[in-house]
Amino acid sequence: MLHEARERERVACIPEAIAYYEAAAAAAERGGEDTVLAEALRRLAVVRRHRSEAASARALCQKSFEVARQAGNDVLAAEALNTLGGLHLSAGALEDARRAFLDALELGGSSRELRARVEQNLGILANIQGALLEAIAWYHRSLDGYRDCGDEHGCALAYHNLGMVSADRGRLNAAECYFRESLTLAGRVGDMYLRGLCLVNHAEVDVTRQRFENARQKAEEALALFDQLGARSAKADAYRVIGMVYRETGRVVLAESRLRSAIELAIAAGAVLGEAEASRELALLYQAMGRNQDALRLLNTAFRLFQRLDARVDLVDVGGKMAELKGTYLAVVRAWGQSIESSDSYTFGHCERVARNAVAMALHPRRRPVADSSRAASQAGAAHARGARGGADAPDLGGRAAGERRVPVGPEGRHPLAP
Repeated sequence: MLHEARERERVACIPEAIAYYEAAAAAAERGGEDTVLAEALRRLAVVRRHRSEAASARALCQKSFEVARQAGNDVLAAEALNTLGGLHLSAGALEDARRAFLDALELGGSSRELRARVEQNLGILANIQGALLEAIAWYHRSLDGYRDCGDEHGCALAYHNLGMVSADRGRLNAAECYFRESLTLAGRVGDMYLRGLCLVNHAEVDVTRQRFENARQKAEEALALFDQLGARSAKADAYRVIGMVYRETGRVVLAESRLRSAIELAIAAGAVLGEAEASRELALLYQAMGRNQDALRLLNTAFRLFQRLDARVDLVDVGGKMAELKGTYLAVVRAWGQSIESSDSYTFGHCERVARNAVAMALHPRRRPVADSSRAASQAGAAHARGARGGADAPDLGGRAAGERRVPVGPEGRHPLAP
């Protein structure tokens, strides 16, 4: 029955897969087959995780670990720890994830196949924390292990993640080669979810290279796969890339629609990274359309979300994202101030002078330095001008707003874990 469940999972018949896993677990429990029970519970946890059912997945994984330990099967217990580490990673609990992965290595490292999977996940952890060279080393070590075991599915995971880290380093040719290799292997082993990830992340490389039609086709194909799987967080990434394509090709109505869908799906899935990136892309669209207030509001949202990711050392090199975001924000503020000045002779040149003087004060050597004080001061110029005009206050680019949602962070739209 476990075999049938895995086959249903591979071809994206998720409700049927869940039913088979549950039936296999129930039959194993009745028959006292602890080995089958532990594996059925663990695989069911993996499926629940893909459907963003974190609490249920965690409980199933913990039970799998306990059953395996009682049976004296260290490798199966280590399998459960590895999957539990993936759940911690999805929730942004990186130190808990690290401990689980290292415990899995210690307990079940005699299994070359398991060791390769844990090494893959340690690579993802390093990638999240911006330690790209360490991530590459883990990925290659894992890939060697998968090759030794003849595990094509594991190789596909490793190639995908090597593609991601190559793209992060700006090595786009290498990224494309890895994504193509992963896509081929994912198709061969029937992993539709991984196929979708390869397509959507390769599509983002196509956008960078201005191959917009190629990007749209890949992202649309990925969206269809994710829709079939019910993977909301991954669908958000697909919509975001499609929206970027429409924005860059001047189809602003379609771009706005797709980017709004990306934000809504990311919120529903609890994907902070997805919401932050989609908000930023929609802000760039509004900036190009001259909708500066809307752009500032979204940039403010993205800023707070990226700050949260920075605090939790999450899925991107947040320092780079924040620097880019701040540059965009200040450009919009500056454009807004200039538009106010051009329409009002009273404020002409005034907010620019306020901004210059405020920045000079912020940078004065006898003043106690405050983080980002010059950014805040330069915003003051535009805010001052708007205040003189009686305009609405600008969004605060600082701390968390009252009543702001606290949602979990999930990496799956970026790096496929090796459960």
